[in-house]
Amino acid sequence: MSPHIDFAPVTEADFEDLLALRIAAMRESLERLGRFDPQRARERFRAGFEPQHLRRILVDGQPVGCVALKPEADGWRADQFYIAPEAQGQGIGGRVMQQLIAEAAGQPMRVAVLKLSDANRFYQRHGFVLQSESEFDLDYLRPT
Repeated sequence: MSPHIDFAPVTEADFEDLLALRIAAMRESLERLGRFDPQRARERFRAGFEPQHLRRILVDGQPVGCVALKPEADGWRADQFYIAPEAQGQGIGGRVMQQLIAEAAGQPMRVAVLKLSDANRFYQRHGFVLQSESEFDLDYLRPT
């Protein structure tokens, strides 16, 4: 039987816990790029921290991740999608992504992914197509 996945709202008080999750989830990929820096991680997470769009991912009532789905002028942006390393590889991310796709209701969805991250294959499996790249990130679009 697959675990029950739910979402819970996020508040400003959740910042430190979710920052720790982000660092744990991204550390290996950032180290591969030679870009792991806890202070830069804090600054980047703070800059995009919008509790009104962010939600915790709960599996059987226990927090294992977070994700944001932010409205854009012509669709949606999936952002800050992190699953704790010990919960990765269990299909949780795929089930969450299916929920986000359903919420996007056929509108385009965008995401930026760190180069050399295993997450690139994940997004490609879910219909995202590479649109552009910068020094450290790849930008994907999931068209309508």
